[in-house]
Amino acid sequence: MTETLLSINSLTKAYPGVVANDSVSFDIKEGEVHALLGENGAGKSTLVKMIYGLVKPDSGEMLWHGQPFAPAEPRAARATGVAMVFQHFSLFDALNVAENVALGMEDPPKMGDLAARIKSVSEAYGLPLDPFRTVGDLSAGERQRVEIIRCLLQDPKLLIMDEPTSVLTPQEVDILFETLRKLRAEGTSILYISHKLEEIRALCDQATILRLGKNVGSCVPAETSARQMAEMMVGDSLQTPTRTAQDGGEVILQVSSLSAASANPFGTRLKDISFSVKSGEILGLGGVAGNGQDELLAALSGELKTSSDVVQIRGTGVGHLGPNERRAIGTLAAPEERLGHAAAPNMSLVENALLTGAIRQSLTDRGFVNWKGATEFAEEIIEKFDVRTPGSDRAARALSGGNLQKFVIGREVLQNPDVLIVNQPTWGVDAAAAAAIRQSLLDLAANGAAIVVISQDLDELMEISDRFGALNEGRLSDVRPAAGLTIDEIGLMMGGAHGMEVAQVNQGDTAQEVPA
Repeated sequence: MTETLLSINSLTKAYPGVVANDSVSFDIKEGEVHALLGENGAGKSTLVKMIYGLVKPDSGEMLWHGQPFAPAEPRAARATGVAMVFQHFSLFDALNVAENVALGMEDPPKMGDLAARIKSVSEAYGLPLDPFRTVGDLSAGERQRVEIIRCLLQDPKLLIMDEPTSVLTPQEVDILFETLRKLRAEGTSILYISHKLEEIRALCDQATILRLGKNVGSCVPAETSARQMAEMMVGDSLQTPTRTAQDGGEVILQVSSLSAASANPFGTRLKDISFSVKSGEILGLGGVAGNGQDELLAALSGELKTSSDVVQIRGTGVGHLGPNERRAIGTLAAPEERLGHAAAPNMSLVENALLTGAIRQSLTDRGFVNWKGATEFAEEIIEKFDVRTPGSDRAARALSGGNLQKFVIGREVLQNPDVLIVNQPTWGVDAAAAAAIRQSLLDLAANGAAIVVISQDLDELMEISDRFGALNEGRLSDVRPAAGLTIDEIGLMMGGAHGMEVAQVNQGDTAQEVPA
């Protein structure tokens, strides 16, 4: 039998108002890919932080090969053989790959030697990297590789991965899984956190499910359906989003020949983008991260100003208007970066509700804040979008990523916008929360809003979109009806193909249709 690498016995960790982990126990075997599943706020992040030495448990113990394991800091965990790839990248854009890797090492070798090791290890594991490329020039998938290679250079015995595929294309996911299977074959154990349950089924040997901080069960993913795992996570049946058929309404949002430089020196320039969105319609925009998604949202929200008529709402040019002026006329947005862009980390949820809700919710009067109204608005968001938090007075940074995502999306949806632009609406949220967010967007469209959903989750886009387009190097493909699009067609659109190039794919006999 395979030996146990790490035993977790009755680990408990409580914070004011919430028990993050309540007597959690499970084992991770040598050479096993072990999934850790649960809703947002179920306690996954706290648990892996205790393993990695970032958080000290209140009670319970961990055993590494049968010996007590209680790392006081990440350095001690790394010395034992634990490495972690975090959901949010910790890289410096202005430095090259080798310099970023060196910053994460206790005693880095000479830069030339390190560059040679990076090149050798990255190629050996099918994740080739140029050690001298500037990180700011890398795609999201390549940045993920930097984080992984930085861990692999530590020769880990246990690799913890938190939502590793959230910014990857399907092709990049396949490459990553081949790497992880190779590591497993070499005896490395992997603790894998993801809300993408079909990926869990394809990759993981065992799964432990947390709910409200407790271990509520385990399963063999290959023998368990995604729906069954999701229902184990939520403790209830899973609701599938439903949509109401819409007749074509009037054009609400019109974008004409939008070209603009990025405010980020490592960003992507928008190049001649044109599209329209009607009342009651959801336009889905796919693409690999870093192809102009952030810049497009900025141009539509007013953060990036353009010539007036480039962006029109109901035929009136608004390209010159800033975010607050666009909110006043019903155009709202939820950017991808929730902590720092969509929400101020150190401000309370009430204050964050006020930041974008002040105008449409009438939360100010002659310069004075209506704190009672702001508090009621924040609590409405918390209740209707099931945001797990002890109270509306908590700082945004105190929420788990998925719960903050629910708060940000709920804050915009509940203002009943005429136009809503969202980037990665379900990034890092569990299956039940993702279904609820998608349903809220469908309901908003059913009430007549024009919605633009920018996402790297193709299943999500095919589920809720009426029409689909793809961004590539700042350009937008032809926008086409989402129904009936095949994976091959979508792949070509994401790669920059247009018109006849995409249409020719349908002539083949092997085209695979994306499920609606």
